[in-house]
Amino acid sequence: MSTPPSASTPGVPLHQARLGVLGGSGLYAMDGLEDVRELTLETPFGQPSDALRLGRIGELEVVFLARHGRHHSYTPSEVPYRANLWALRSLGVRWILSVSAVGSLQEQVRPLDMLVPDQFIDRTHQRPLSFFGDGVVAHVTAADPFCPTLSRLLADVGESLMPPGRQLHRGGTYLCMEGPAFSTRAESELYRSWGCGVIGMTNHTEARLAREAEMAYATLAMVTDYDCWHQDHAAVSVEMVIDNLRANAALAQEIVRVAAERVGAQRPASTAHRALRHALMTPREQVPLDTRRRVDLFTAPYWGPLGEEG
Repeated sequence: MSTPPSASTPGVPLHQARLGVLGGSGLYAMDGLEDVRELTLETPFGQPSDALRLGRIGELEVVFLARHGRHHSYTPSEVPYRANLWALRSLGVRWILSVSAVGSLQEQVRPLDMLVPDQFIDRTHQRPLSFFGDGVVAHVTAADPFCPTLSRLLADVGESLMPPGRQLHRGGTYLCMEGPAFSTRAESELYRSWGCGVIGMTNHTEARLAREAEMAYATLAMVTDYDCWHQDHAAVSVEMVIDNLRANAALAQEIVRVAAERVGAQRPASTAHRALRHALMTPREQVPLDTRRRVDLFTAPYWGPLGEEG
C-alpha cells in the first residue's frame, strides 16, 4: 500500500487519489476492505470522530471513517466535521461516498428504500460550515451541492442491486435538521410543503466542507421510516429506526463496495475538484500566518505551499 500523500502536497492527481467513505448510524465499519490499517490523525481542527481505516478495494485505496465514532459517541451537532473532512483530504481523498440514515417526507419514498439526493435545505444552527475565516475569505459555488457525476455512478450501482419491492430514488432534497431529537409534526409538515424528500441530521455540513476541500461528494440515504407526518404509520421510534437500519446495512455495504470498484476503474473528474479556483477572495500576502497554516492543505495548489515561511 502506498504511503499517504503529504498534507503539504499541492493537490493529488486523480490516478493516485483515494475514496473516502463516511459511515453513519448503523454503519460503523466497512466490509470488503483488504490490507486494513488504522491511522490516528491530529488536524488543525482537532481530532476526527475516530481512527481512520485505510484499506483497499480492488486497485482503489479507501479511507473509512465512522462519523459518529465506532460506538456512536457523537450527536449530530457534536460530530467534528471539519476535523473529519480535513483528515480525509490530507490522506489524498478526492471522492466521498456518504452513507446516512434518513426519514421520508414523501409517500412514494418508503421505509427500506434508498435515495441519492441532489439538493439540500439547511436547518442547522450550531455548526461551523467553513474551513475559512480568521483573515481569509472563500466563496465556493454550492448551487449543486452533490457531485452529479459521482451521484449518478452511485445511483446506477444502487439501482442495479435493489431487491424486489424496494426502490432507489434518483434526486430529491435532503432537509438537514439540527437534532438530536426527531421533528415535531408541524415541522415535518412544513418540510413536506417545501417539497423535501428526506430528512437527516448530518450531510449538509459534510457536503459544504467537502466542496471547500475540493472533494466530490455523494450520499446514499437509507430510509428508515416515514417521518412523524404520516398519520397512517406509527410515529418514528428509536426501535423502528434501529430495526430498519439493520435491514439496510448489508445492502448499503454491497452498494458502496461495488461503487468503490467503479470509482477505482473510472476515477471520475468533478467540478468539485477545482472548487477553490475562483473562490479565494483574500490576497495570500494578507492572510495571517496561523490561518494560512490551517488552510494550506486546500490553498497550496493556488497559492503555492507555505514552505519555509510557515
